[in-house]
Amino acid sequence: MNILILNGPNLNLLGTREPETYGRATLADLEADLRAAFPGVTFAFFQSNHEGALIDRLHEAHREGVGGVVFNPGGFTHTSVALRDAVAAIDPPVVEVHLSNVHAREAFRHRSLLAPVCAGQISGLGMAGYHLAVRYFVEGRES
Repeated sequence: MNILILNGPNLNLLGTREPETYGRATLADLEADLRAAFPGVTFAFFQSNHEGALIDRLHEAHREGVGGVVFNPGGFTHTSVALRDAVAAIDPPVVEVHLSNVHAREAFRHRSLLAPVCAGQISGLGMAGYHLAVRYFVEGRES
């Protein structure tokens, strides 16, 4: 199975950016952990601080026929109609993941524009959220 792990703005700073909120693990740590935990999965990892690059990568995932997308859209979660439309337009299912519990934070973070077009949302479980999303794809989604 092929799975895309897609990360949005500021996630390149994991490990140093607000570690009390986001933890000390880096994206490289996440990649290594996922590869070790799911040796039968072929992963593609992509991070960008640019909305258009994330949209382009979602379109590529559609053309490549990936089995699923684990997507942490970061701050674009609350603002990007364009990302919402890109998720809605592609075939592979998308699970939205957030390291922090967005519902326990500032009020503007409580609304996701993407959640209604995603297969599900995982929030507040740190890096474990990515693992759970991958398990969802690997173990089979319910119809």
